[in-house]
Amino acid sequence: MTQEPLPDRLPVTDRTRHRRLREQGSLERAELETILDAAFVCHLGVLVDGRPLVVPTVYGRDERWLYLHGSVASRSLAGDTPVCVTVTHVDGLVLARSVFEHGVNYRSAVIHGMARKVTDPEEKLAGLRLLTEHSAPGQWSYARRPSRKELAATTVLALSLEEASVKIRTGAPDDGDGPDAALGLWAGVLPLTTVWGTPEPDPALPAGTAVPEHIARRAGTRHG
Repeated sequence: MTQEPLPDRLPVTDRTRHRRLREQGSLERAELETILDAAFVCHLGVLVDGRPLVVPTVYGRDERWLYLHGSVASRSLAGDTPVCVTVTHVDGLVLARSVFEHGVNYRSAVIHGMARKVTDPEEKLAGLRLLTEHSAPGQWSYARRPSRKELAATTVLALSLEEASVKIRTGAPDDGDGPDAALGLWAGVLPLTTVWGTPEPDPALPAGTAVPEHIARRAGTRHG
C-alpha cells in the first residue's frame, strides 16, 4: 500500500483534544513515534456485541500505519470497526507531601480510528514483519517465516496513525511551593526502569546451540 506522509503536527479533534492537564499534552508527531518505538505492547479497545473489550497485544508500525495481529477467531480483531489503542510508559512515582498531590511520571499515546483488516498478502506479510522486528529486531531474518497455513490462521489489522493524543508528565511534585512544604516530609520521584535480562534457553535445545547475536546483545540494556 502506498505510504502517504502524515503532517508533523497531530490534528486536534473531539477525541484527541487535551481537556485536562493541557500542559502535559503534545501535538508533535515525533513524540508519538518515540513513545510507540519505546514499547511493543499496547491495549486495544473495541466494542464486541455492544460491550467494551480491552485486550493487550503486540504491535508494529511504519510511518503511516500501526499493525496488530491475532487469531482469525479473535472477536477483538473483526476489522472495519472503530477502535482505540493505548500505549503507556511509567517512568516513576511522584511522591508528594500530601496524598492528593501524588502522581506518576509517564508517557502515553492514545490512537483513534477505524481499524481495517489487511487482506493484501504482501501488506499482511509486511505487517507481520514489522510486528516481529519491532519487538525483536533481527528475528524475522533468523527464524522461519510464516507458512501459508499460518498466514491463513492470522488476522492483521491496520490502524492509521493520523489521529492520536499524546501526554507526557516529567519532573518533581507540584507542592514544593505550597503550604505543605512546611510539613518537613520527604517528597520526590521514585524512578522506574525496565532492563532486559539474560536469555534463558529452551530446555529442548540441543547442547551448544548459541544465543544469536541480535538477542544476546540486548541483555542488560534498558527497555522503554
